[in-house]
Amino acid sequence: MFATATLTWAAENGLDLGFFTLRYYSLLFAAGFFLGYRQMRKWFTSAGLTNEQLDTLLTTMVVATVVGARLGHVFFYDWHYYQNHLVEILYVWEGGLASHGAAAAILVAIFWYAKYVINKPYLWMMDRLVITVALAAVFIRTGNLMNSEIYGDPANSVAQTVFARPVLDLIDNHYGHALTGARLERDANRPDRETDSLNLPAYRLVVQPVEGMGPGELEALWEGQLMPHLQSRPKDRIHFVGAPEAEVVALENGEFALPGYGIPRHPTQVYEALFYLFVYGLLILMALRGSFKASGRIFGTFLIGVFGFRFAVEFLKANQSSFEAGMALNMGQWLSLPLVAVGLYLVWQSRTKR
Repeated sequence: MFATATLTWAAENGLDLGFFTLRYYSLLFAAGFFLGYRQMRKWFTSAGLTNEQLDTLLTTMVVATVVGARLGHVFFYDWHYYQNHLVEILYVWEGGLASHGAAAAILVAIFWYAKYVINKPYLWMMDRLVITVALAAVFIRTGNLMNSEIYGDPANSVAQTVFARPVLDLIDNHYGHALTGARLERDANRPDRETDSLNLPAYRLVVQPVEGMGPGELEALWEGQLMPHLQSRPKDRIHFVGAPEAEVVALENGEFALPGYGIPRHPTQVYEALFYLFVYGLLILMALRGSFKASGRIFGTFLIGVFGFRFAVEFLKANQSSFEAGMALNMGQWLSLPLVAVGLYLVWQSRTKR
């Protein structure tokens, strides 16, 4: 029922400029900060604050977000690895950022900023800042989609998506010496495969063997190495499995189609991006209706909305770290609960504190 509507997501990680690859995640990350800067400038101007103070805020936010998100990933999700590879903590460009770590770092950094830079109440600053953070979250989750990361559990749904980029990157990294031009596409010539829990859409991995590799060598590589490699990965990281019952098919231009099945997943990056866009619109509406006068109300609504949804959507997500497999609630959910509690308190106290 769902197989005909399966989306194949195979976006490149960035724009290859020849001398440099501009990653979409970095571009979207910067766009979120740029738009937030423009929004904050209006509020700073109306409050009699200077552009220099706003520039300091931008620097503070960038540093707190990157450092906090990186350390959050290191200590919350992957310390068992980084404790033996301390230098790699600095390798931010290799990925590994946690939004809860960024949130904690921003909360501390803005306390310093509000007190020592602009001499404003902490909640005055946070009520305005979180509106821009909600918008930045939309861009960040879109960047996660471009990177094919932070995806959902395997599931059939009206939005089911097969993420091809992890498969293509694996081939490029491990089999690039033998196979080129790999792409993953739907296979209309084979039926989908039904399992006890999933309907797996039929796919084929199209590759171009290097010059001199014959069909027999390709089939041996496919059956002996590549197919087992794809299926031996951790459960949360499998996106394509081979079909040993089907034959390798020769195509035009020397290409071959390796038969298999895609693993459909929830595109949770899209779910989050759309909800954070809703939260952004809600906070803007609250600001226009005078909620800045109720100290902490917008900040509290942000915490309830963003981290409340984060708690809920984690039930659909693939675990980010192997240690979460046996947990009733994963790390993202445990970290969200105290932030939701703080949000509820802020909204409650905003009824009387102005």
